[in-house]
Amino acid sequence: MLALRSIFFALLLPGTVTLLLPYFILSRRAVPHWDAIGLPGLVAILVGRHDLDLVYRGLRAGGTGNARAGRPPEGAGDSRAVPLVRNPMYVGVVLVQVGESALFRSASLLLYAGIFFLIANLFVMLYEEPTLRARFGESYAHYRRSVGRWIPRRVK
Repeated sequence: MLALRSIFFALLLPGTVTLLLPYFILSRRAVPHWDAIGLPGLVAILVGRHDLDLVYRGLRAGGTGNARAGRPPEGAGDSRAVPLVRNPMYVGVVLVQVGESALFRSASLLLYAGIFFLIANLFVMLYEEPTLRARFGESYAHYRRSVGRWIPRRVK
C-alpha cells in the first residue's frame, strides 16, 4: 500500500510540475533540440528524475521524511533519502524544469522554473524550516548546519 501511495504522489506532485504544466506551457509545435544546449538539458532532466527516484526509494525503504505534502517527517535529518541537500525533491523538480527549458529552447519554461523555485524557496524558508525547528529543536539545527538547503556542502 505504501508503494502505491508513493507512486501516486510521485505522479501527482512532481509529475504535475515537471510534465503536465510544461506540456501546457509549450506549444504543440515544440520540438527538442539535440545540440550543445539541448543535450545538457537532457542530462539535467535525467539527473533531476534520478534524484526524485532516489528520494522516493529512500522514503519507501524506511527514510524518515515524507513524500506527501502536508504530512510531517518523523525525524529531523536522519533520513537516508536526503544525504546531500535538505530539499532534494525541489532540487530534482527544478533540474527537470531547467533541463526541459534547454531541451525545448523555451524561455517560458525557464521563467516557469524560476517562479517555481522562488515559491519553493519562500515556502521552505517561511513555513517548512520554522515548523521543523519548532518540532525538532536542536537536532534540526544540527541538520541545518550539516546539510545545505539547495547546494551540497562538505561537512568539516
